[in-house]
Amino acid sequence: MKFKAVVTENGVSLLDRRFLPALEKMGKICHLFLTRDHVFFLHNLITTADGIQSIAQFRKQALFDDYRISSQNEDRIAFAFDISLLLRAVRSSVSIISGEFGIANRLQVKLVKKLPPNSTQPMPFLTFETKGYKSAVIQDVPISKPLSRAQLLQLQAALDAAQDLPPTLVQVPDSNRLQNFVDRMKHVGDLLNVSISKYGDLHLQISTTLITLGAEFRKLLVVGDKAQAPSEDRDLSAQTRSGRAILMGDAQSVQVSVRHFFKRVSNVTWPSRIVLSMGLLLRVLV
Repeated sequence: MKFKAVVTENGVSLLDRRFLPALEKMGKICHLFLTRDHVFFLHNLITTADGIQSIAQFRKQALFDDYRISSQNEDRIAFAFDISLLLRAVRSSVSIISGEFGIANRLQVKLVKKLPPNSTQPMPFLTFETKGYKSAVIQDVPISKPLSRAQLLQLQAALDAAQDLPPTLVQVPDSNRLQNFVDRMKHVGDLLNVSISKYGDLHLQISTTLITLGAEFRKLLVVGDKAQAPSEDRDLSAQTRSGRAILMGDAQSVQVSVRHFFKRVSNVTWPSRIVLSMGLLLRVLV
């Protein structure tokens, strides 16, 4: 099992300034899944932990040059790691060479096994080697034992299922309005009811014994299966319209954690757009 590559300037920028800080907000532990052509950062795909499932997918050229990988599992390697440690290693490497011209061909990453201090068993590490004109610094990021063949198959199946787009997608054009509303809902209760219809309607509602708070976004852009809203729905309340659409099979509703939903649509992920999908799970694409 071998992996070695050179992190490009664009790769350093993507990891340091955008994706690793955003992923760190979603959870401490992440899986890195390496294939011949792609690199995936995965949250909660093969765990039962409560929280957000997230997938960040890159073509290898977006992050690396001189990308080399080999394993007995069809050249696929996956392992878990602490995002904060990886981010620290990337930022330290950037600071070492920030005063020199260019990054390419100076920041190498590879999988190694080393004997930690006071240990008799070698452990796996993701090693970053920074080569400047006058110095070279090696930083080791501890990782889990690479996933077995059975675990890789489980991970691949979960990834394939998560990437299957549902038949109806609804795009929210005003992400700030959605973020602000969900932010206010955090102080009302813990669970949020979200319904999405083929008419392009998004209905949010949170209820407690003392208060019910809701919001509706209507006539949003629908990608995929869509339908025309019945004319008799015009004078009905948002809650009634949503209930009728669900009964007719033109809408679906799920209950999610307000905290998790806000984290996914908030600015920690720098969403340029927010797309919600119908299904048994609420999917947020940014």
